[in-house]
Amino acid sequence: MNKKVLVANRSEIACRIFQTCREMGLSTVAIVAPGDEDARHLTYADEVKKVSSYLDITSVVRAAQESKVHFVHPGYGFLSERPAFARAVESAGFIFIGPRPATLELMGGKITAKELAVSQKVPTLPWVRVERGQDISLAAKKIGFPLLLKASAGGGGKGMRRVSSSDELLSFAESASLEAITAFGDGTLFLEKCLHQPRHIEVQVFGDGEGGGIHLHDRECSLQRRHQKIWEEARAPHLSQSIREGLFDEALKLVRATHYRSAGTVEFILDESGQYYFLEMNTRLQVEHPVTEFVTGVDLVWAQIVQAQGGQNIFNESPSARGHAIEVRLYAEDPAQGFIPTPGKIKVLRWPTGAGIRVESGIEEGQEVGTQFDSMLGKLIVHASTRQQALARLRYALDETVILGIGCNQSYLRSLVNHPQVKEGKVHTGFLENDFSNFSYYPSQEELDILAAARVEGFGKLGPQKHSEAEIDPSPWFAFAKNGGMK
Repeated sequence: MNKKVLVANRSEIACRIFQTCREMGLSTVAIVAPGDEDARHLTYADEVKKVSSYLDITSVVRAAQESKVHFVHPGYGFLSERPAFARAVESAGFIFIGPRPATLELMGGKITAKELAVSQKVPTLPWVRVERGQDISLAAKKIGFPLLLKASAGGGGKGMRRVSSSDELLSFAESASLEAITAFGDGTLFLEKCLHQPRHIEVQVFGDGEGGGIHLHDRECSLQRRHQKIWEEARAPHLSQSIREGLFDEALKLVRATHYRSAGTVEFILDESGQYYFLEMNTRLQVEHPVTEFVTGVDLVWAQIVQAQGGQNIFNESPSARGHAIEVRLYAEDPAQGFIPTPGKIKVLRWPTGAGIRVESGIEEGQEVGTQFDSMLGKLIVHASTRQQALARLRYALDETVILGIGCNQSYLRSLVNHPQVKEGKVHTGFLENDFSNFSYYPSQEELDILAAARVEGFGKLGPQKHSEAEIDPSPWFAFAKNGGMK
């Protein structure tokens, strides 16, 4: 009998999982919440089930029961790191494609994860949990300013505040806790020492569930805006082999200690001296997993499903890394107006194609983009033999991308590719909000629409064979750049 997989997610990650399932001969079931009926992931599935919400565990499990599935893949975001969801899936008789519920409980909370790291002698920054009724000012004195207020649950920068002085502490703690309650249902906070210009490095791991596991190398994720990653690459530039090996060893300590099963990511922060500290563990696939897949040749979704079907020891050793990969995230937001959301109808959509270019997207032409879900439109991922070649390929891929009808951060990313520090690979987590903040000029949406329309007119409707080089520039983006744009 053909086995079924329900994907408890939406957008580009659901499309990606459906593709791998089809390649493996598995049937797929999509879920859809109210207001998301024209989502692209629904066209990829063999069957569609309505749910009251992507966060409603009872509704999602009921959809799995009605479809008589065998496996449930959580994707990332939504319920992917909720122990209660994994337990509900397993209690209903389905196989949860991911870590065990007890592991999600232990590593899903940043505080319990830090406590485990300390017990395993994995380096951590100075930190302290904020207990209910505790004098937070006294706790802050133990850490020292500047410090970070962080929510124990969730991620994506929600419930996180940088605190520079005691004057900001109480108000920031209140707003961070309220934001965490709204986002994750848990307002528990902790304080952590804030480093000056740190790098954010993470290690992709895959555990066999029996105390063994491997690493699949590292990623650099330092380019963040408001604690949200927008650019990731593998492997991290300018890391010595000794630091890499140290990161791998520390990450695998946690895999062994938790008997971790499936794919996961151990995140670290590096100071200017190269000393690294454990931050947290993401017990799921991450948005940036394609760069790891590019450099290792491993389909992580395939590995997860093979393991769920009974193949416990699918990796005998860590794969070698080949070349360099970069991913950028395209969002429906306008950099020229403070990154405000830009909902609307996608009138024209053209993704780049060619060697070493991969697109993962949950949108299609004619679709309405709203504000009820994450504003990410898709991801551009490139791979090449060297980092410099990968940067050139990314620049080309961004030039060739056309999104008409809504605002997009495409110009912002294009400017970022051309920044000297980014070219050198010498960035830190505060780079975008400090060093890059004076790059304040971006083309208006009207200018972008004119350029994109020219691109579509010249190559989509008339075809490049209709023009000589003298009659049309190969790309309107190049002409715009020559005239002083994207500085």
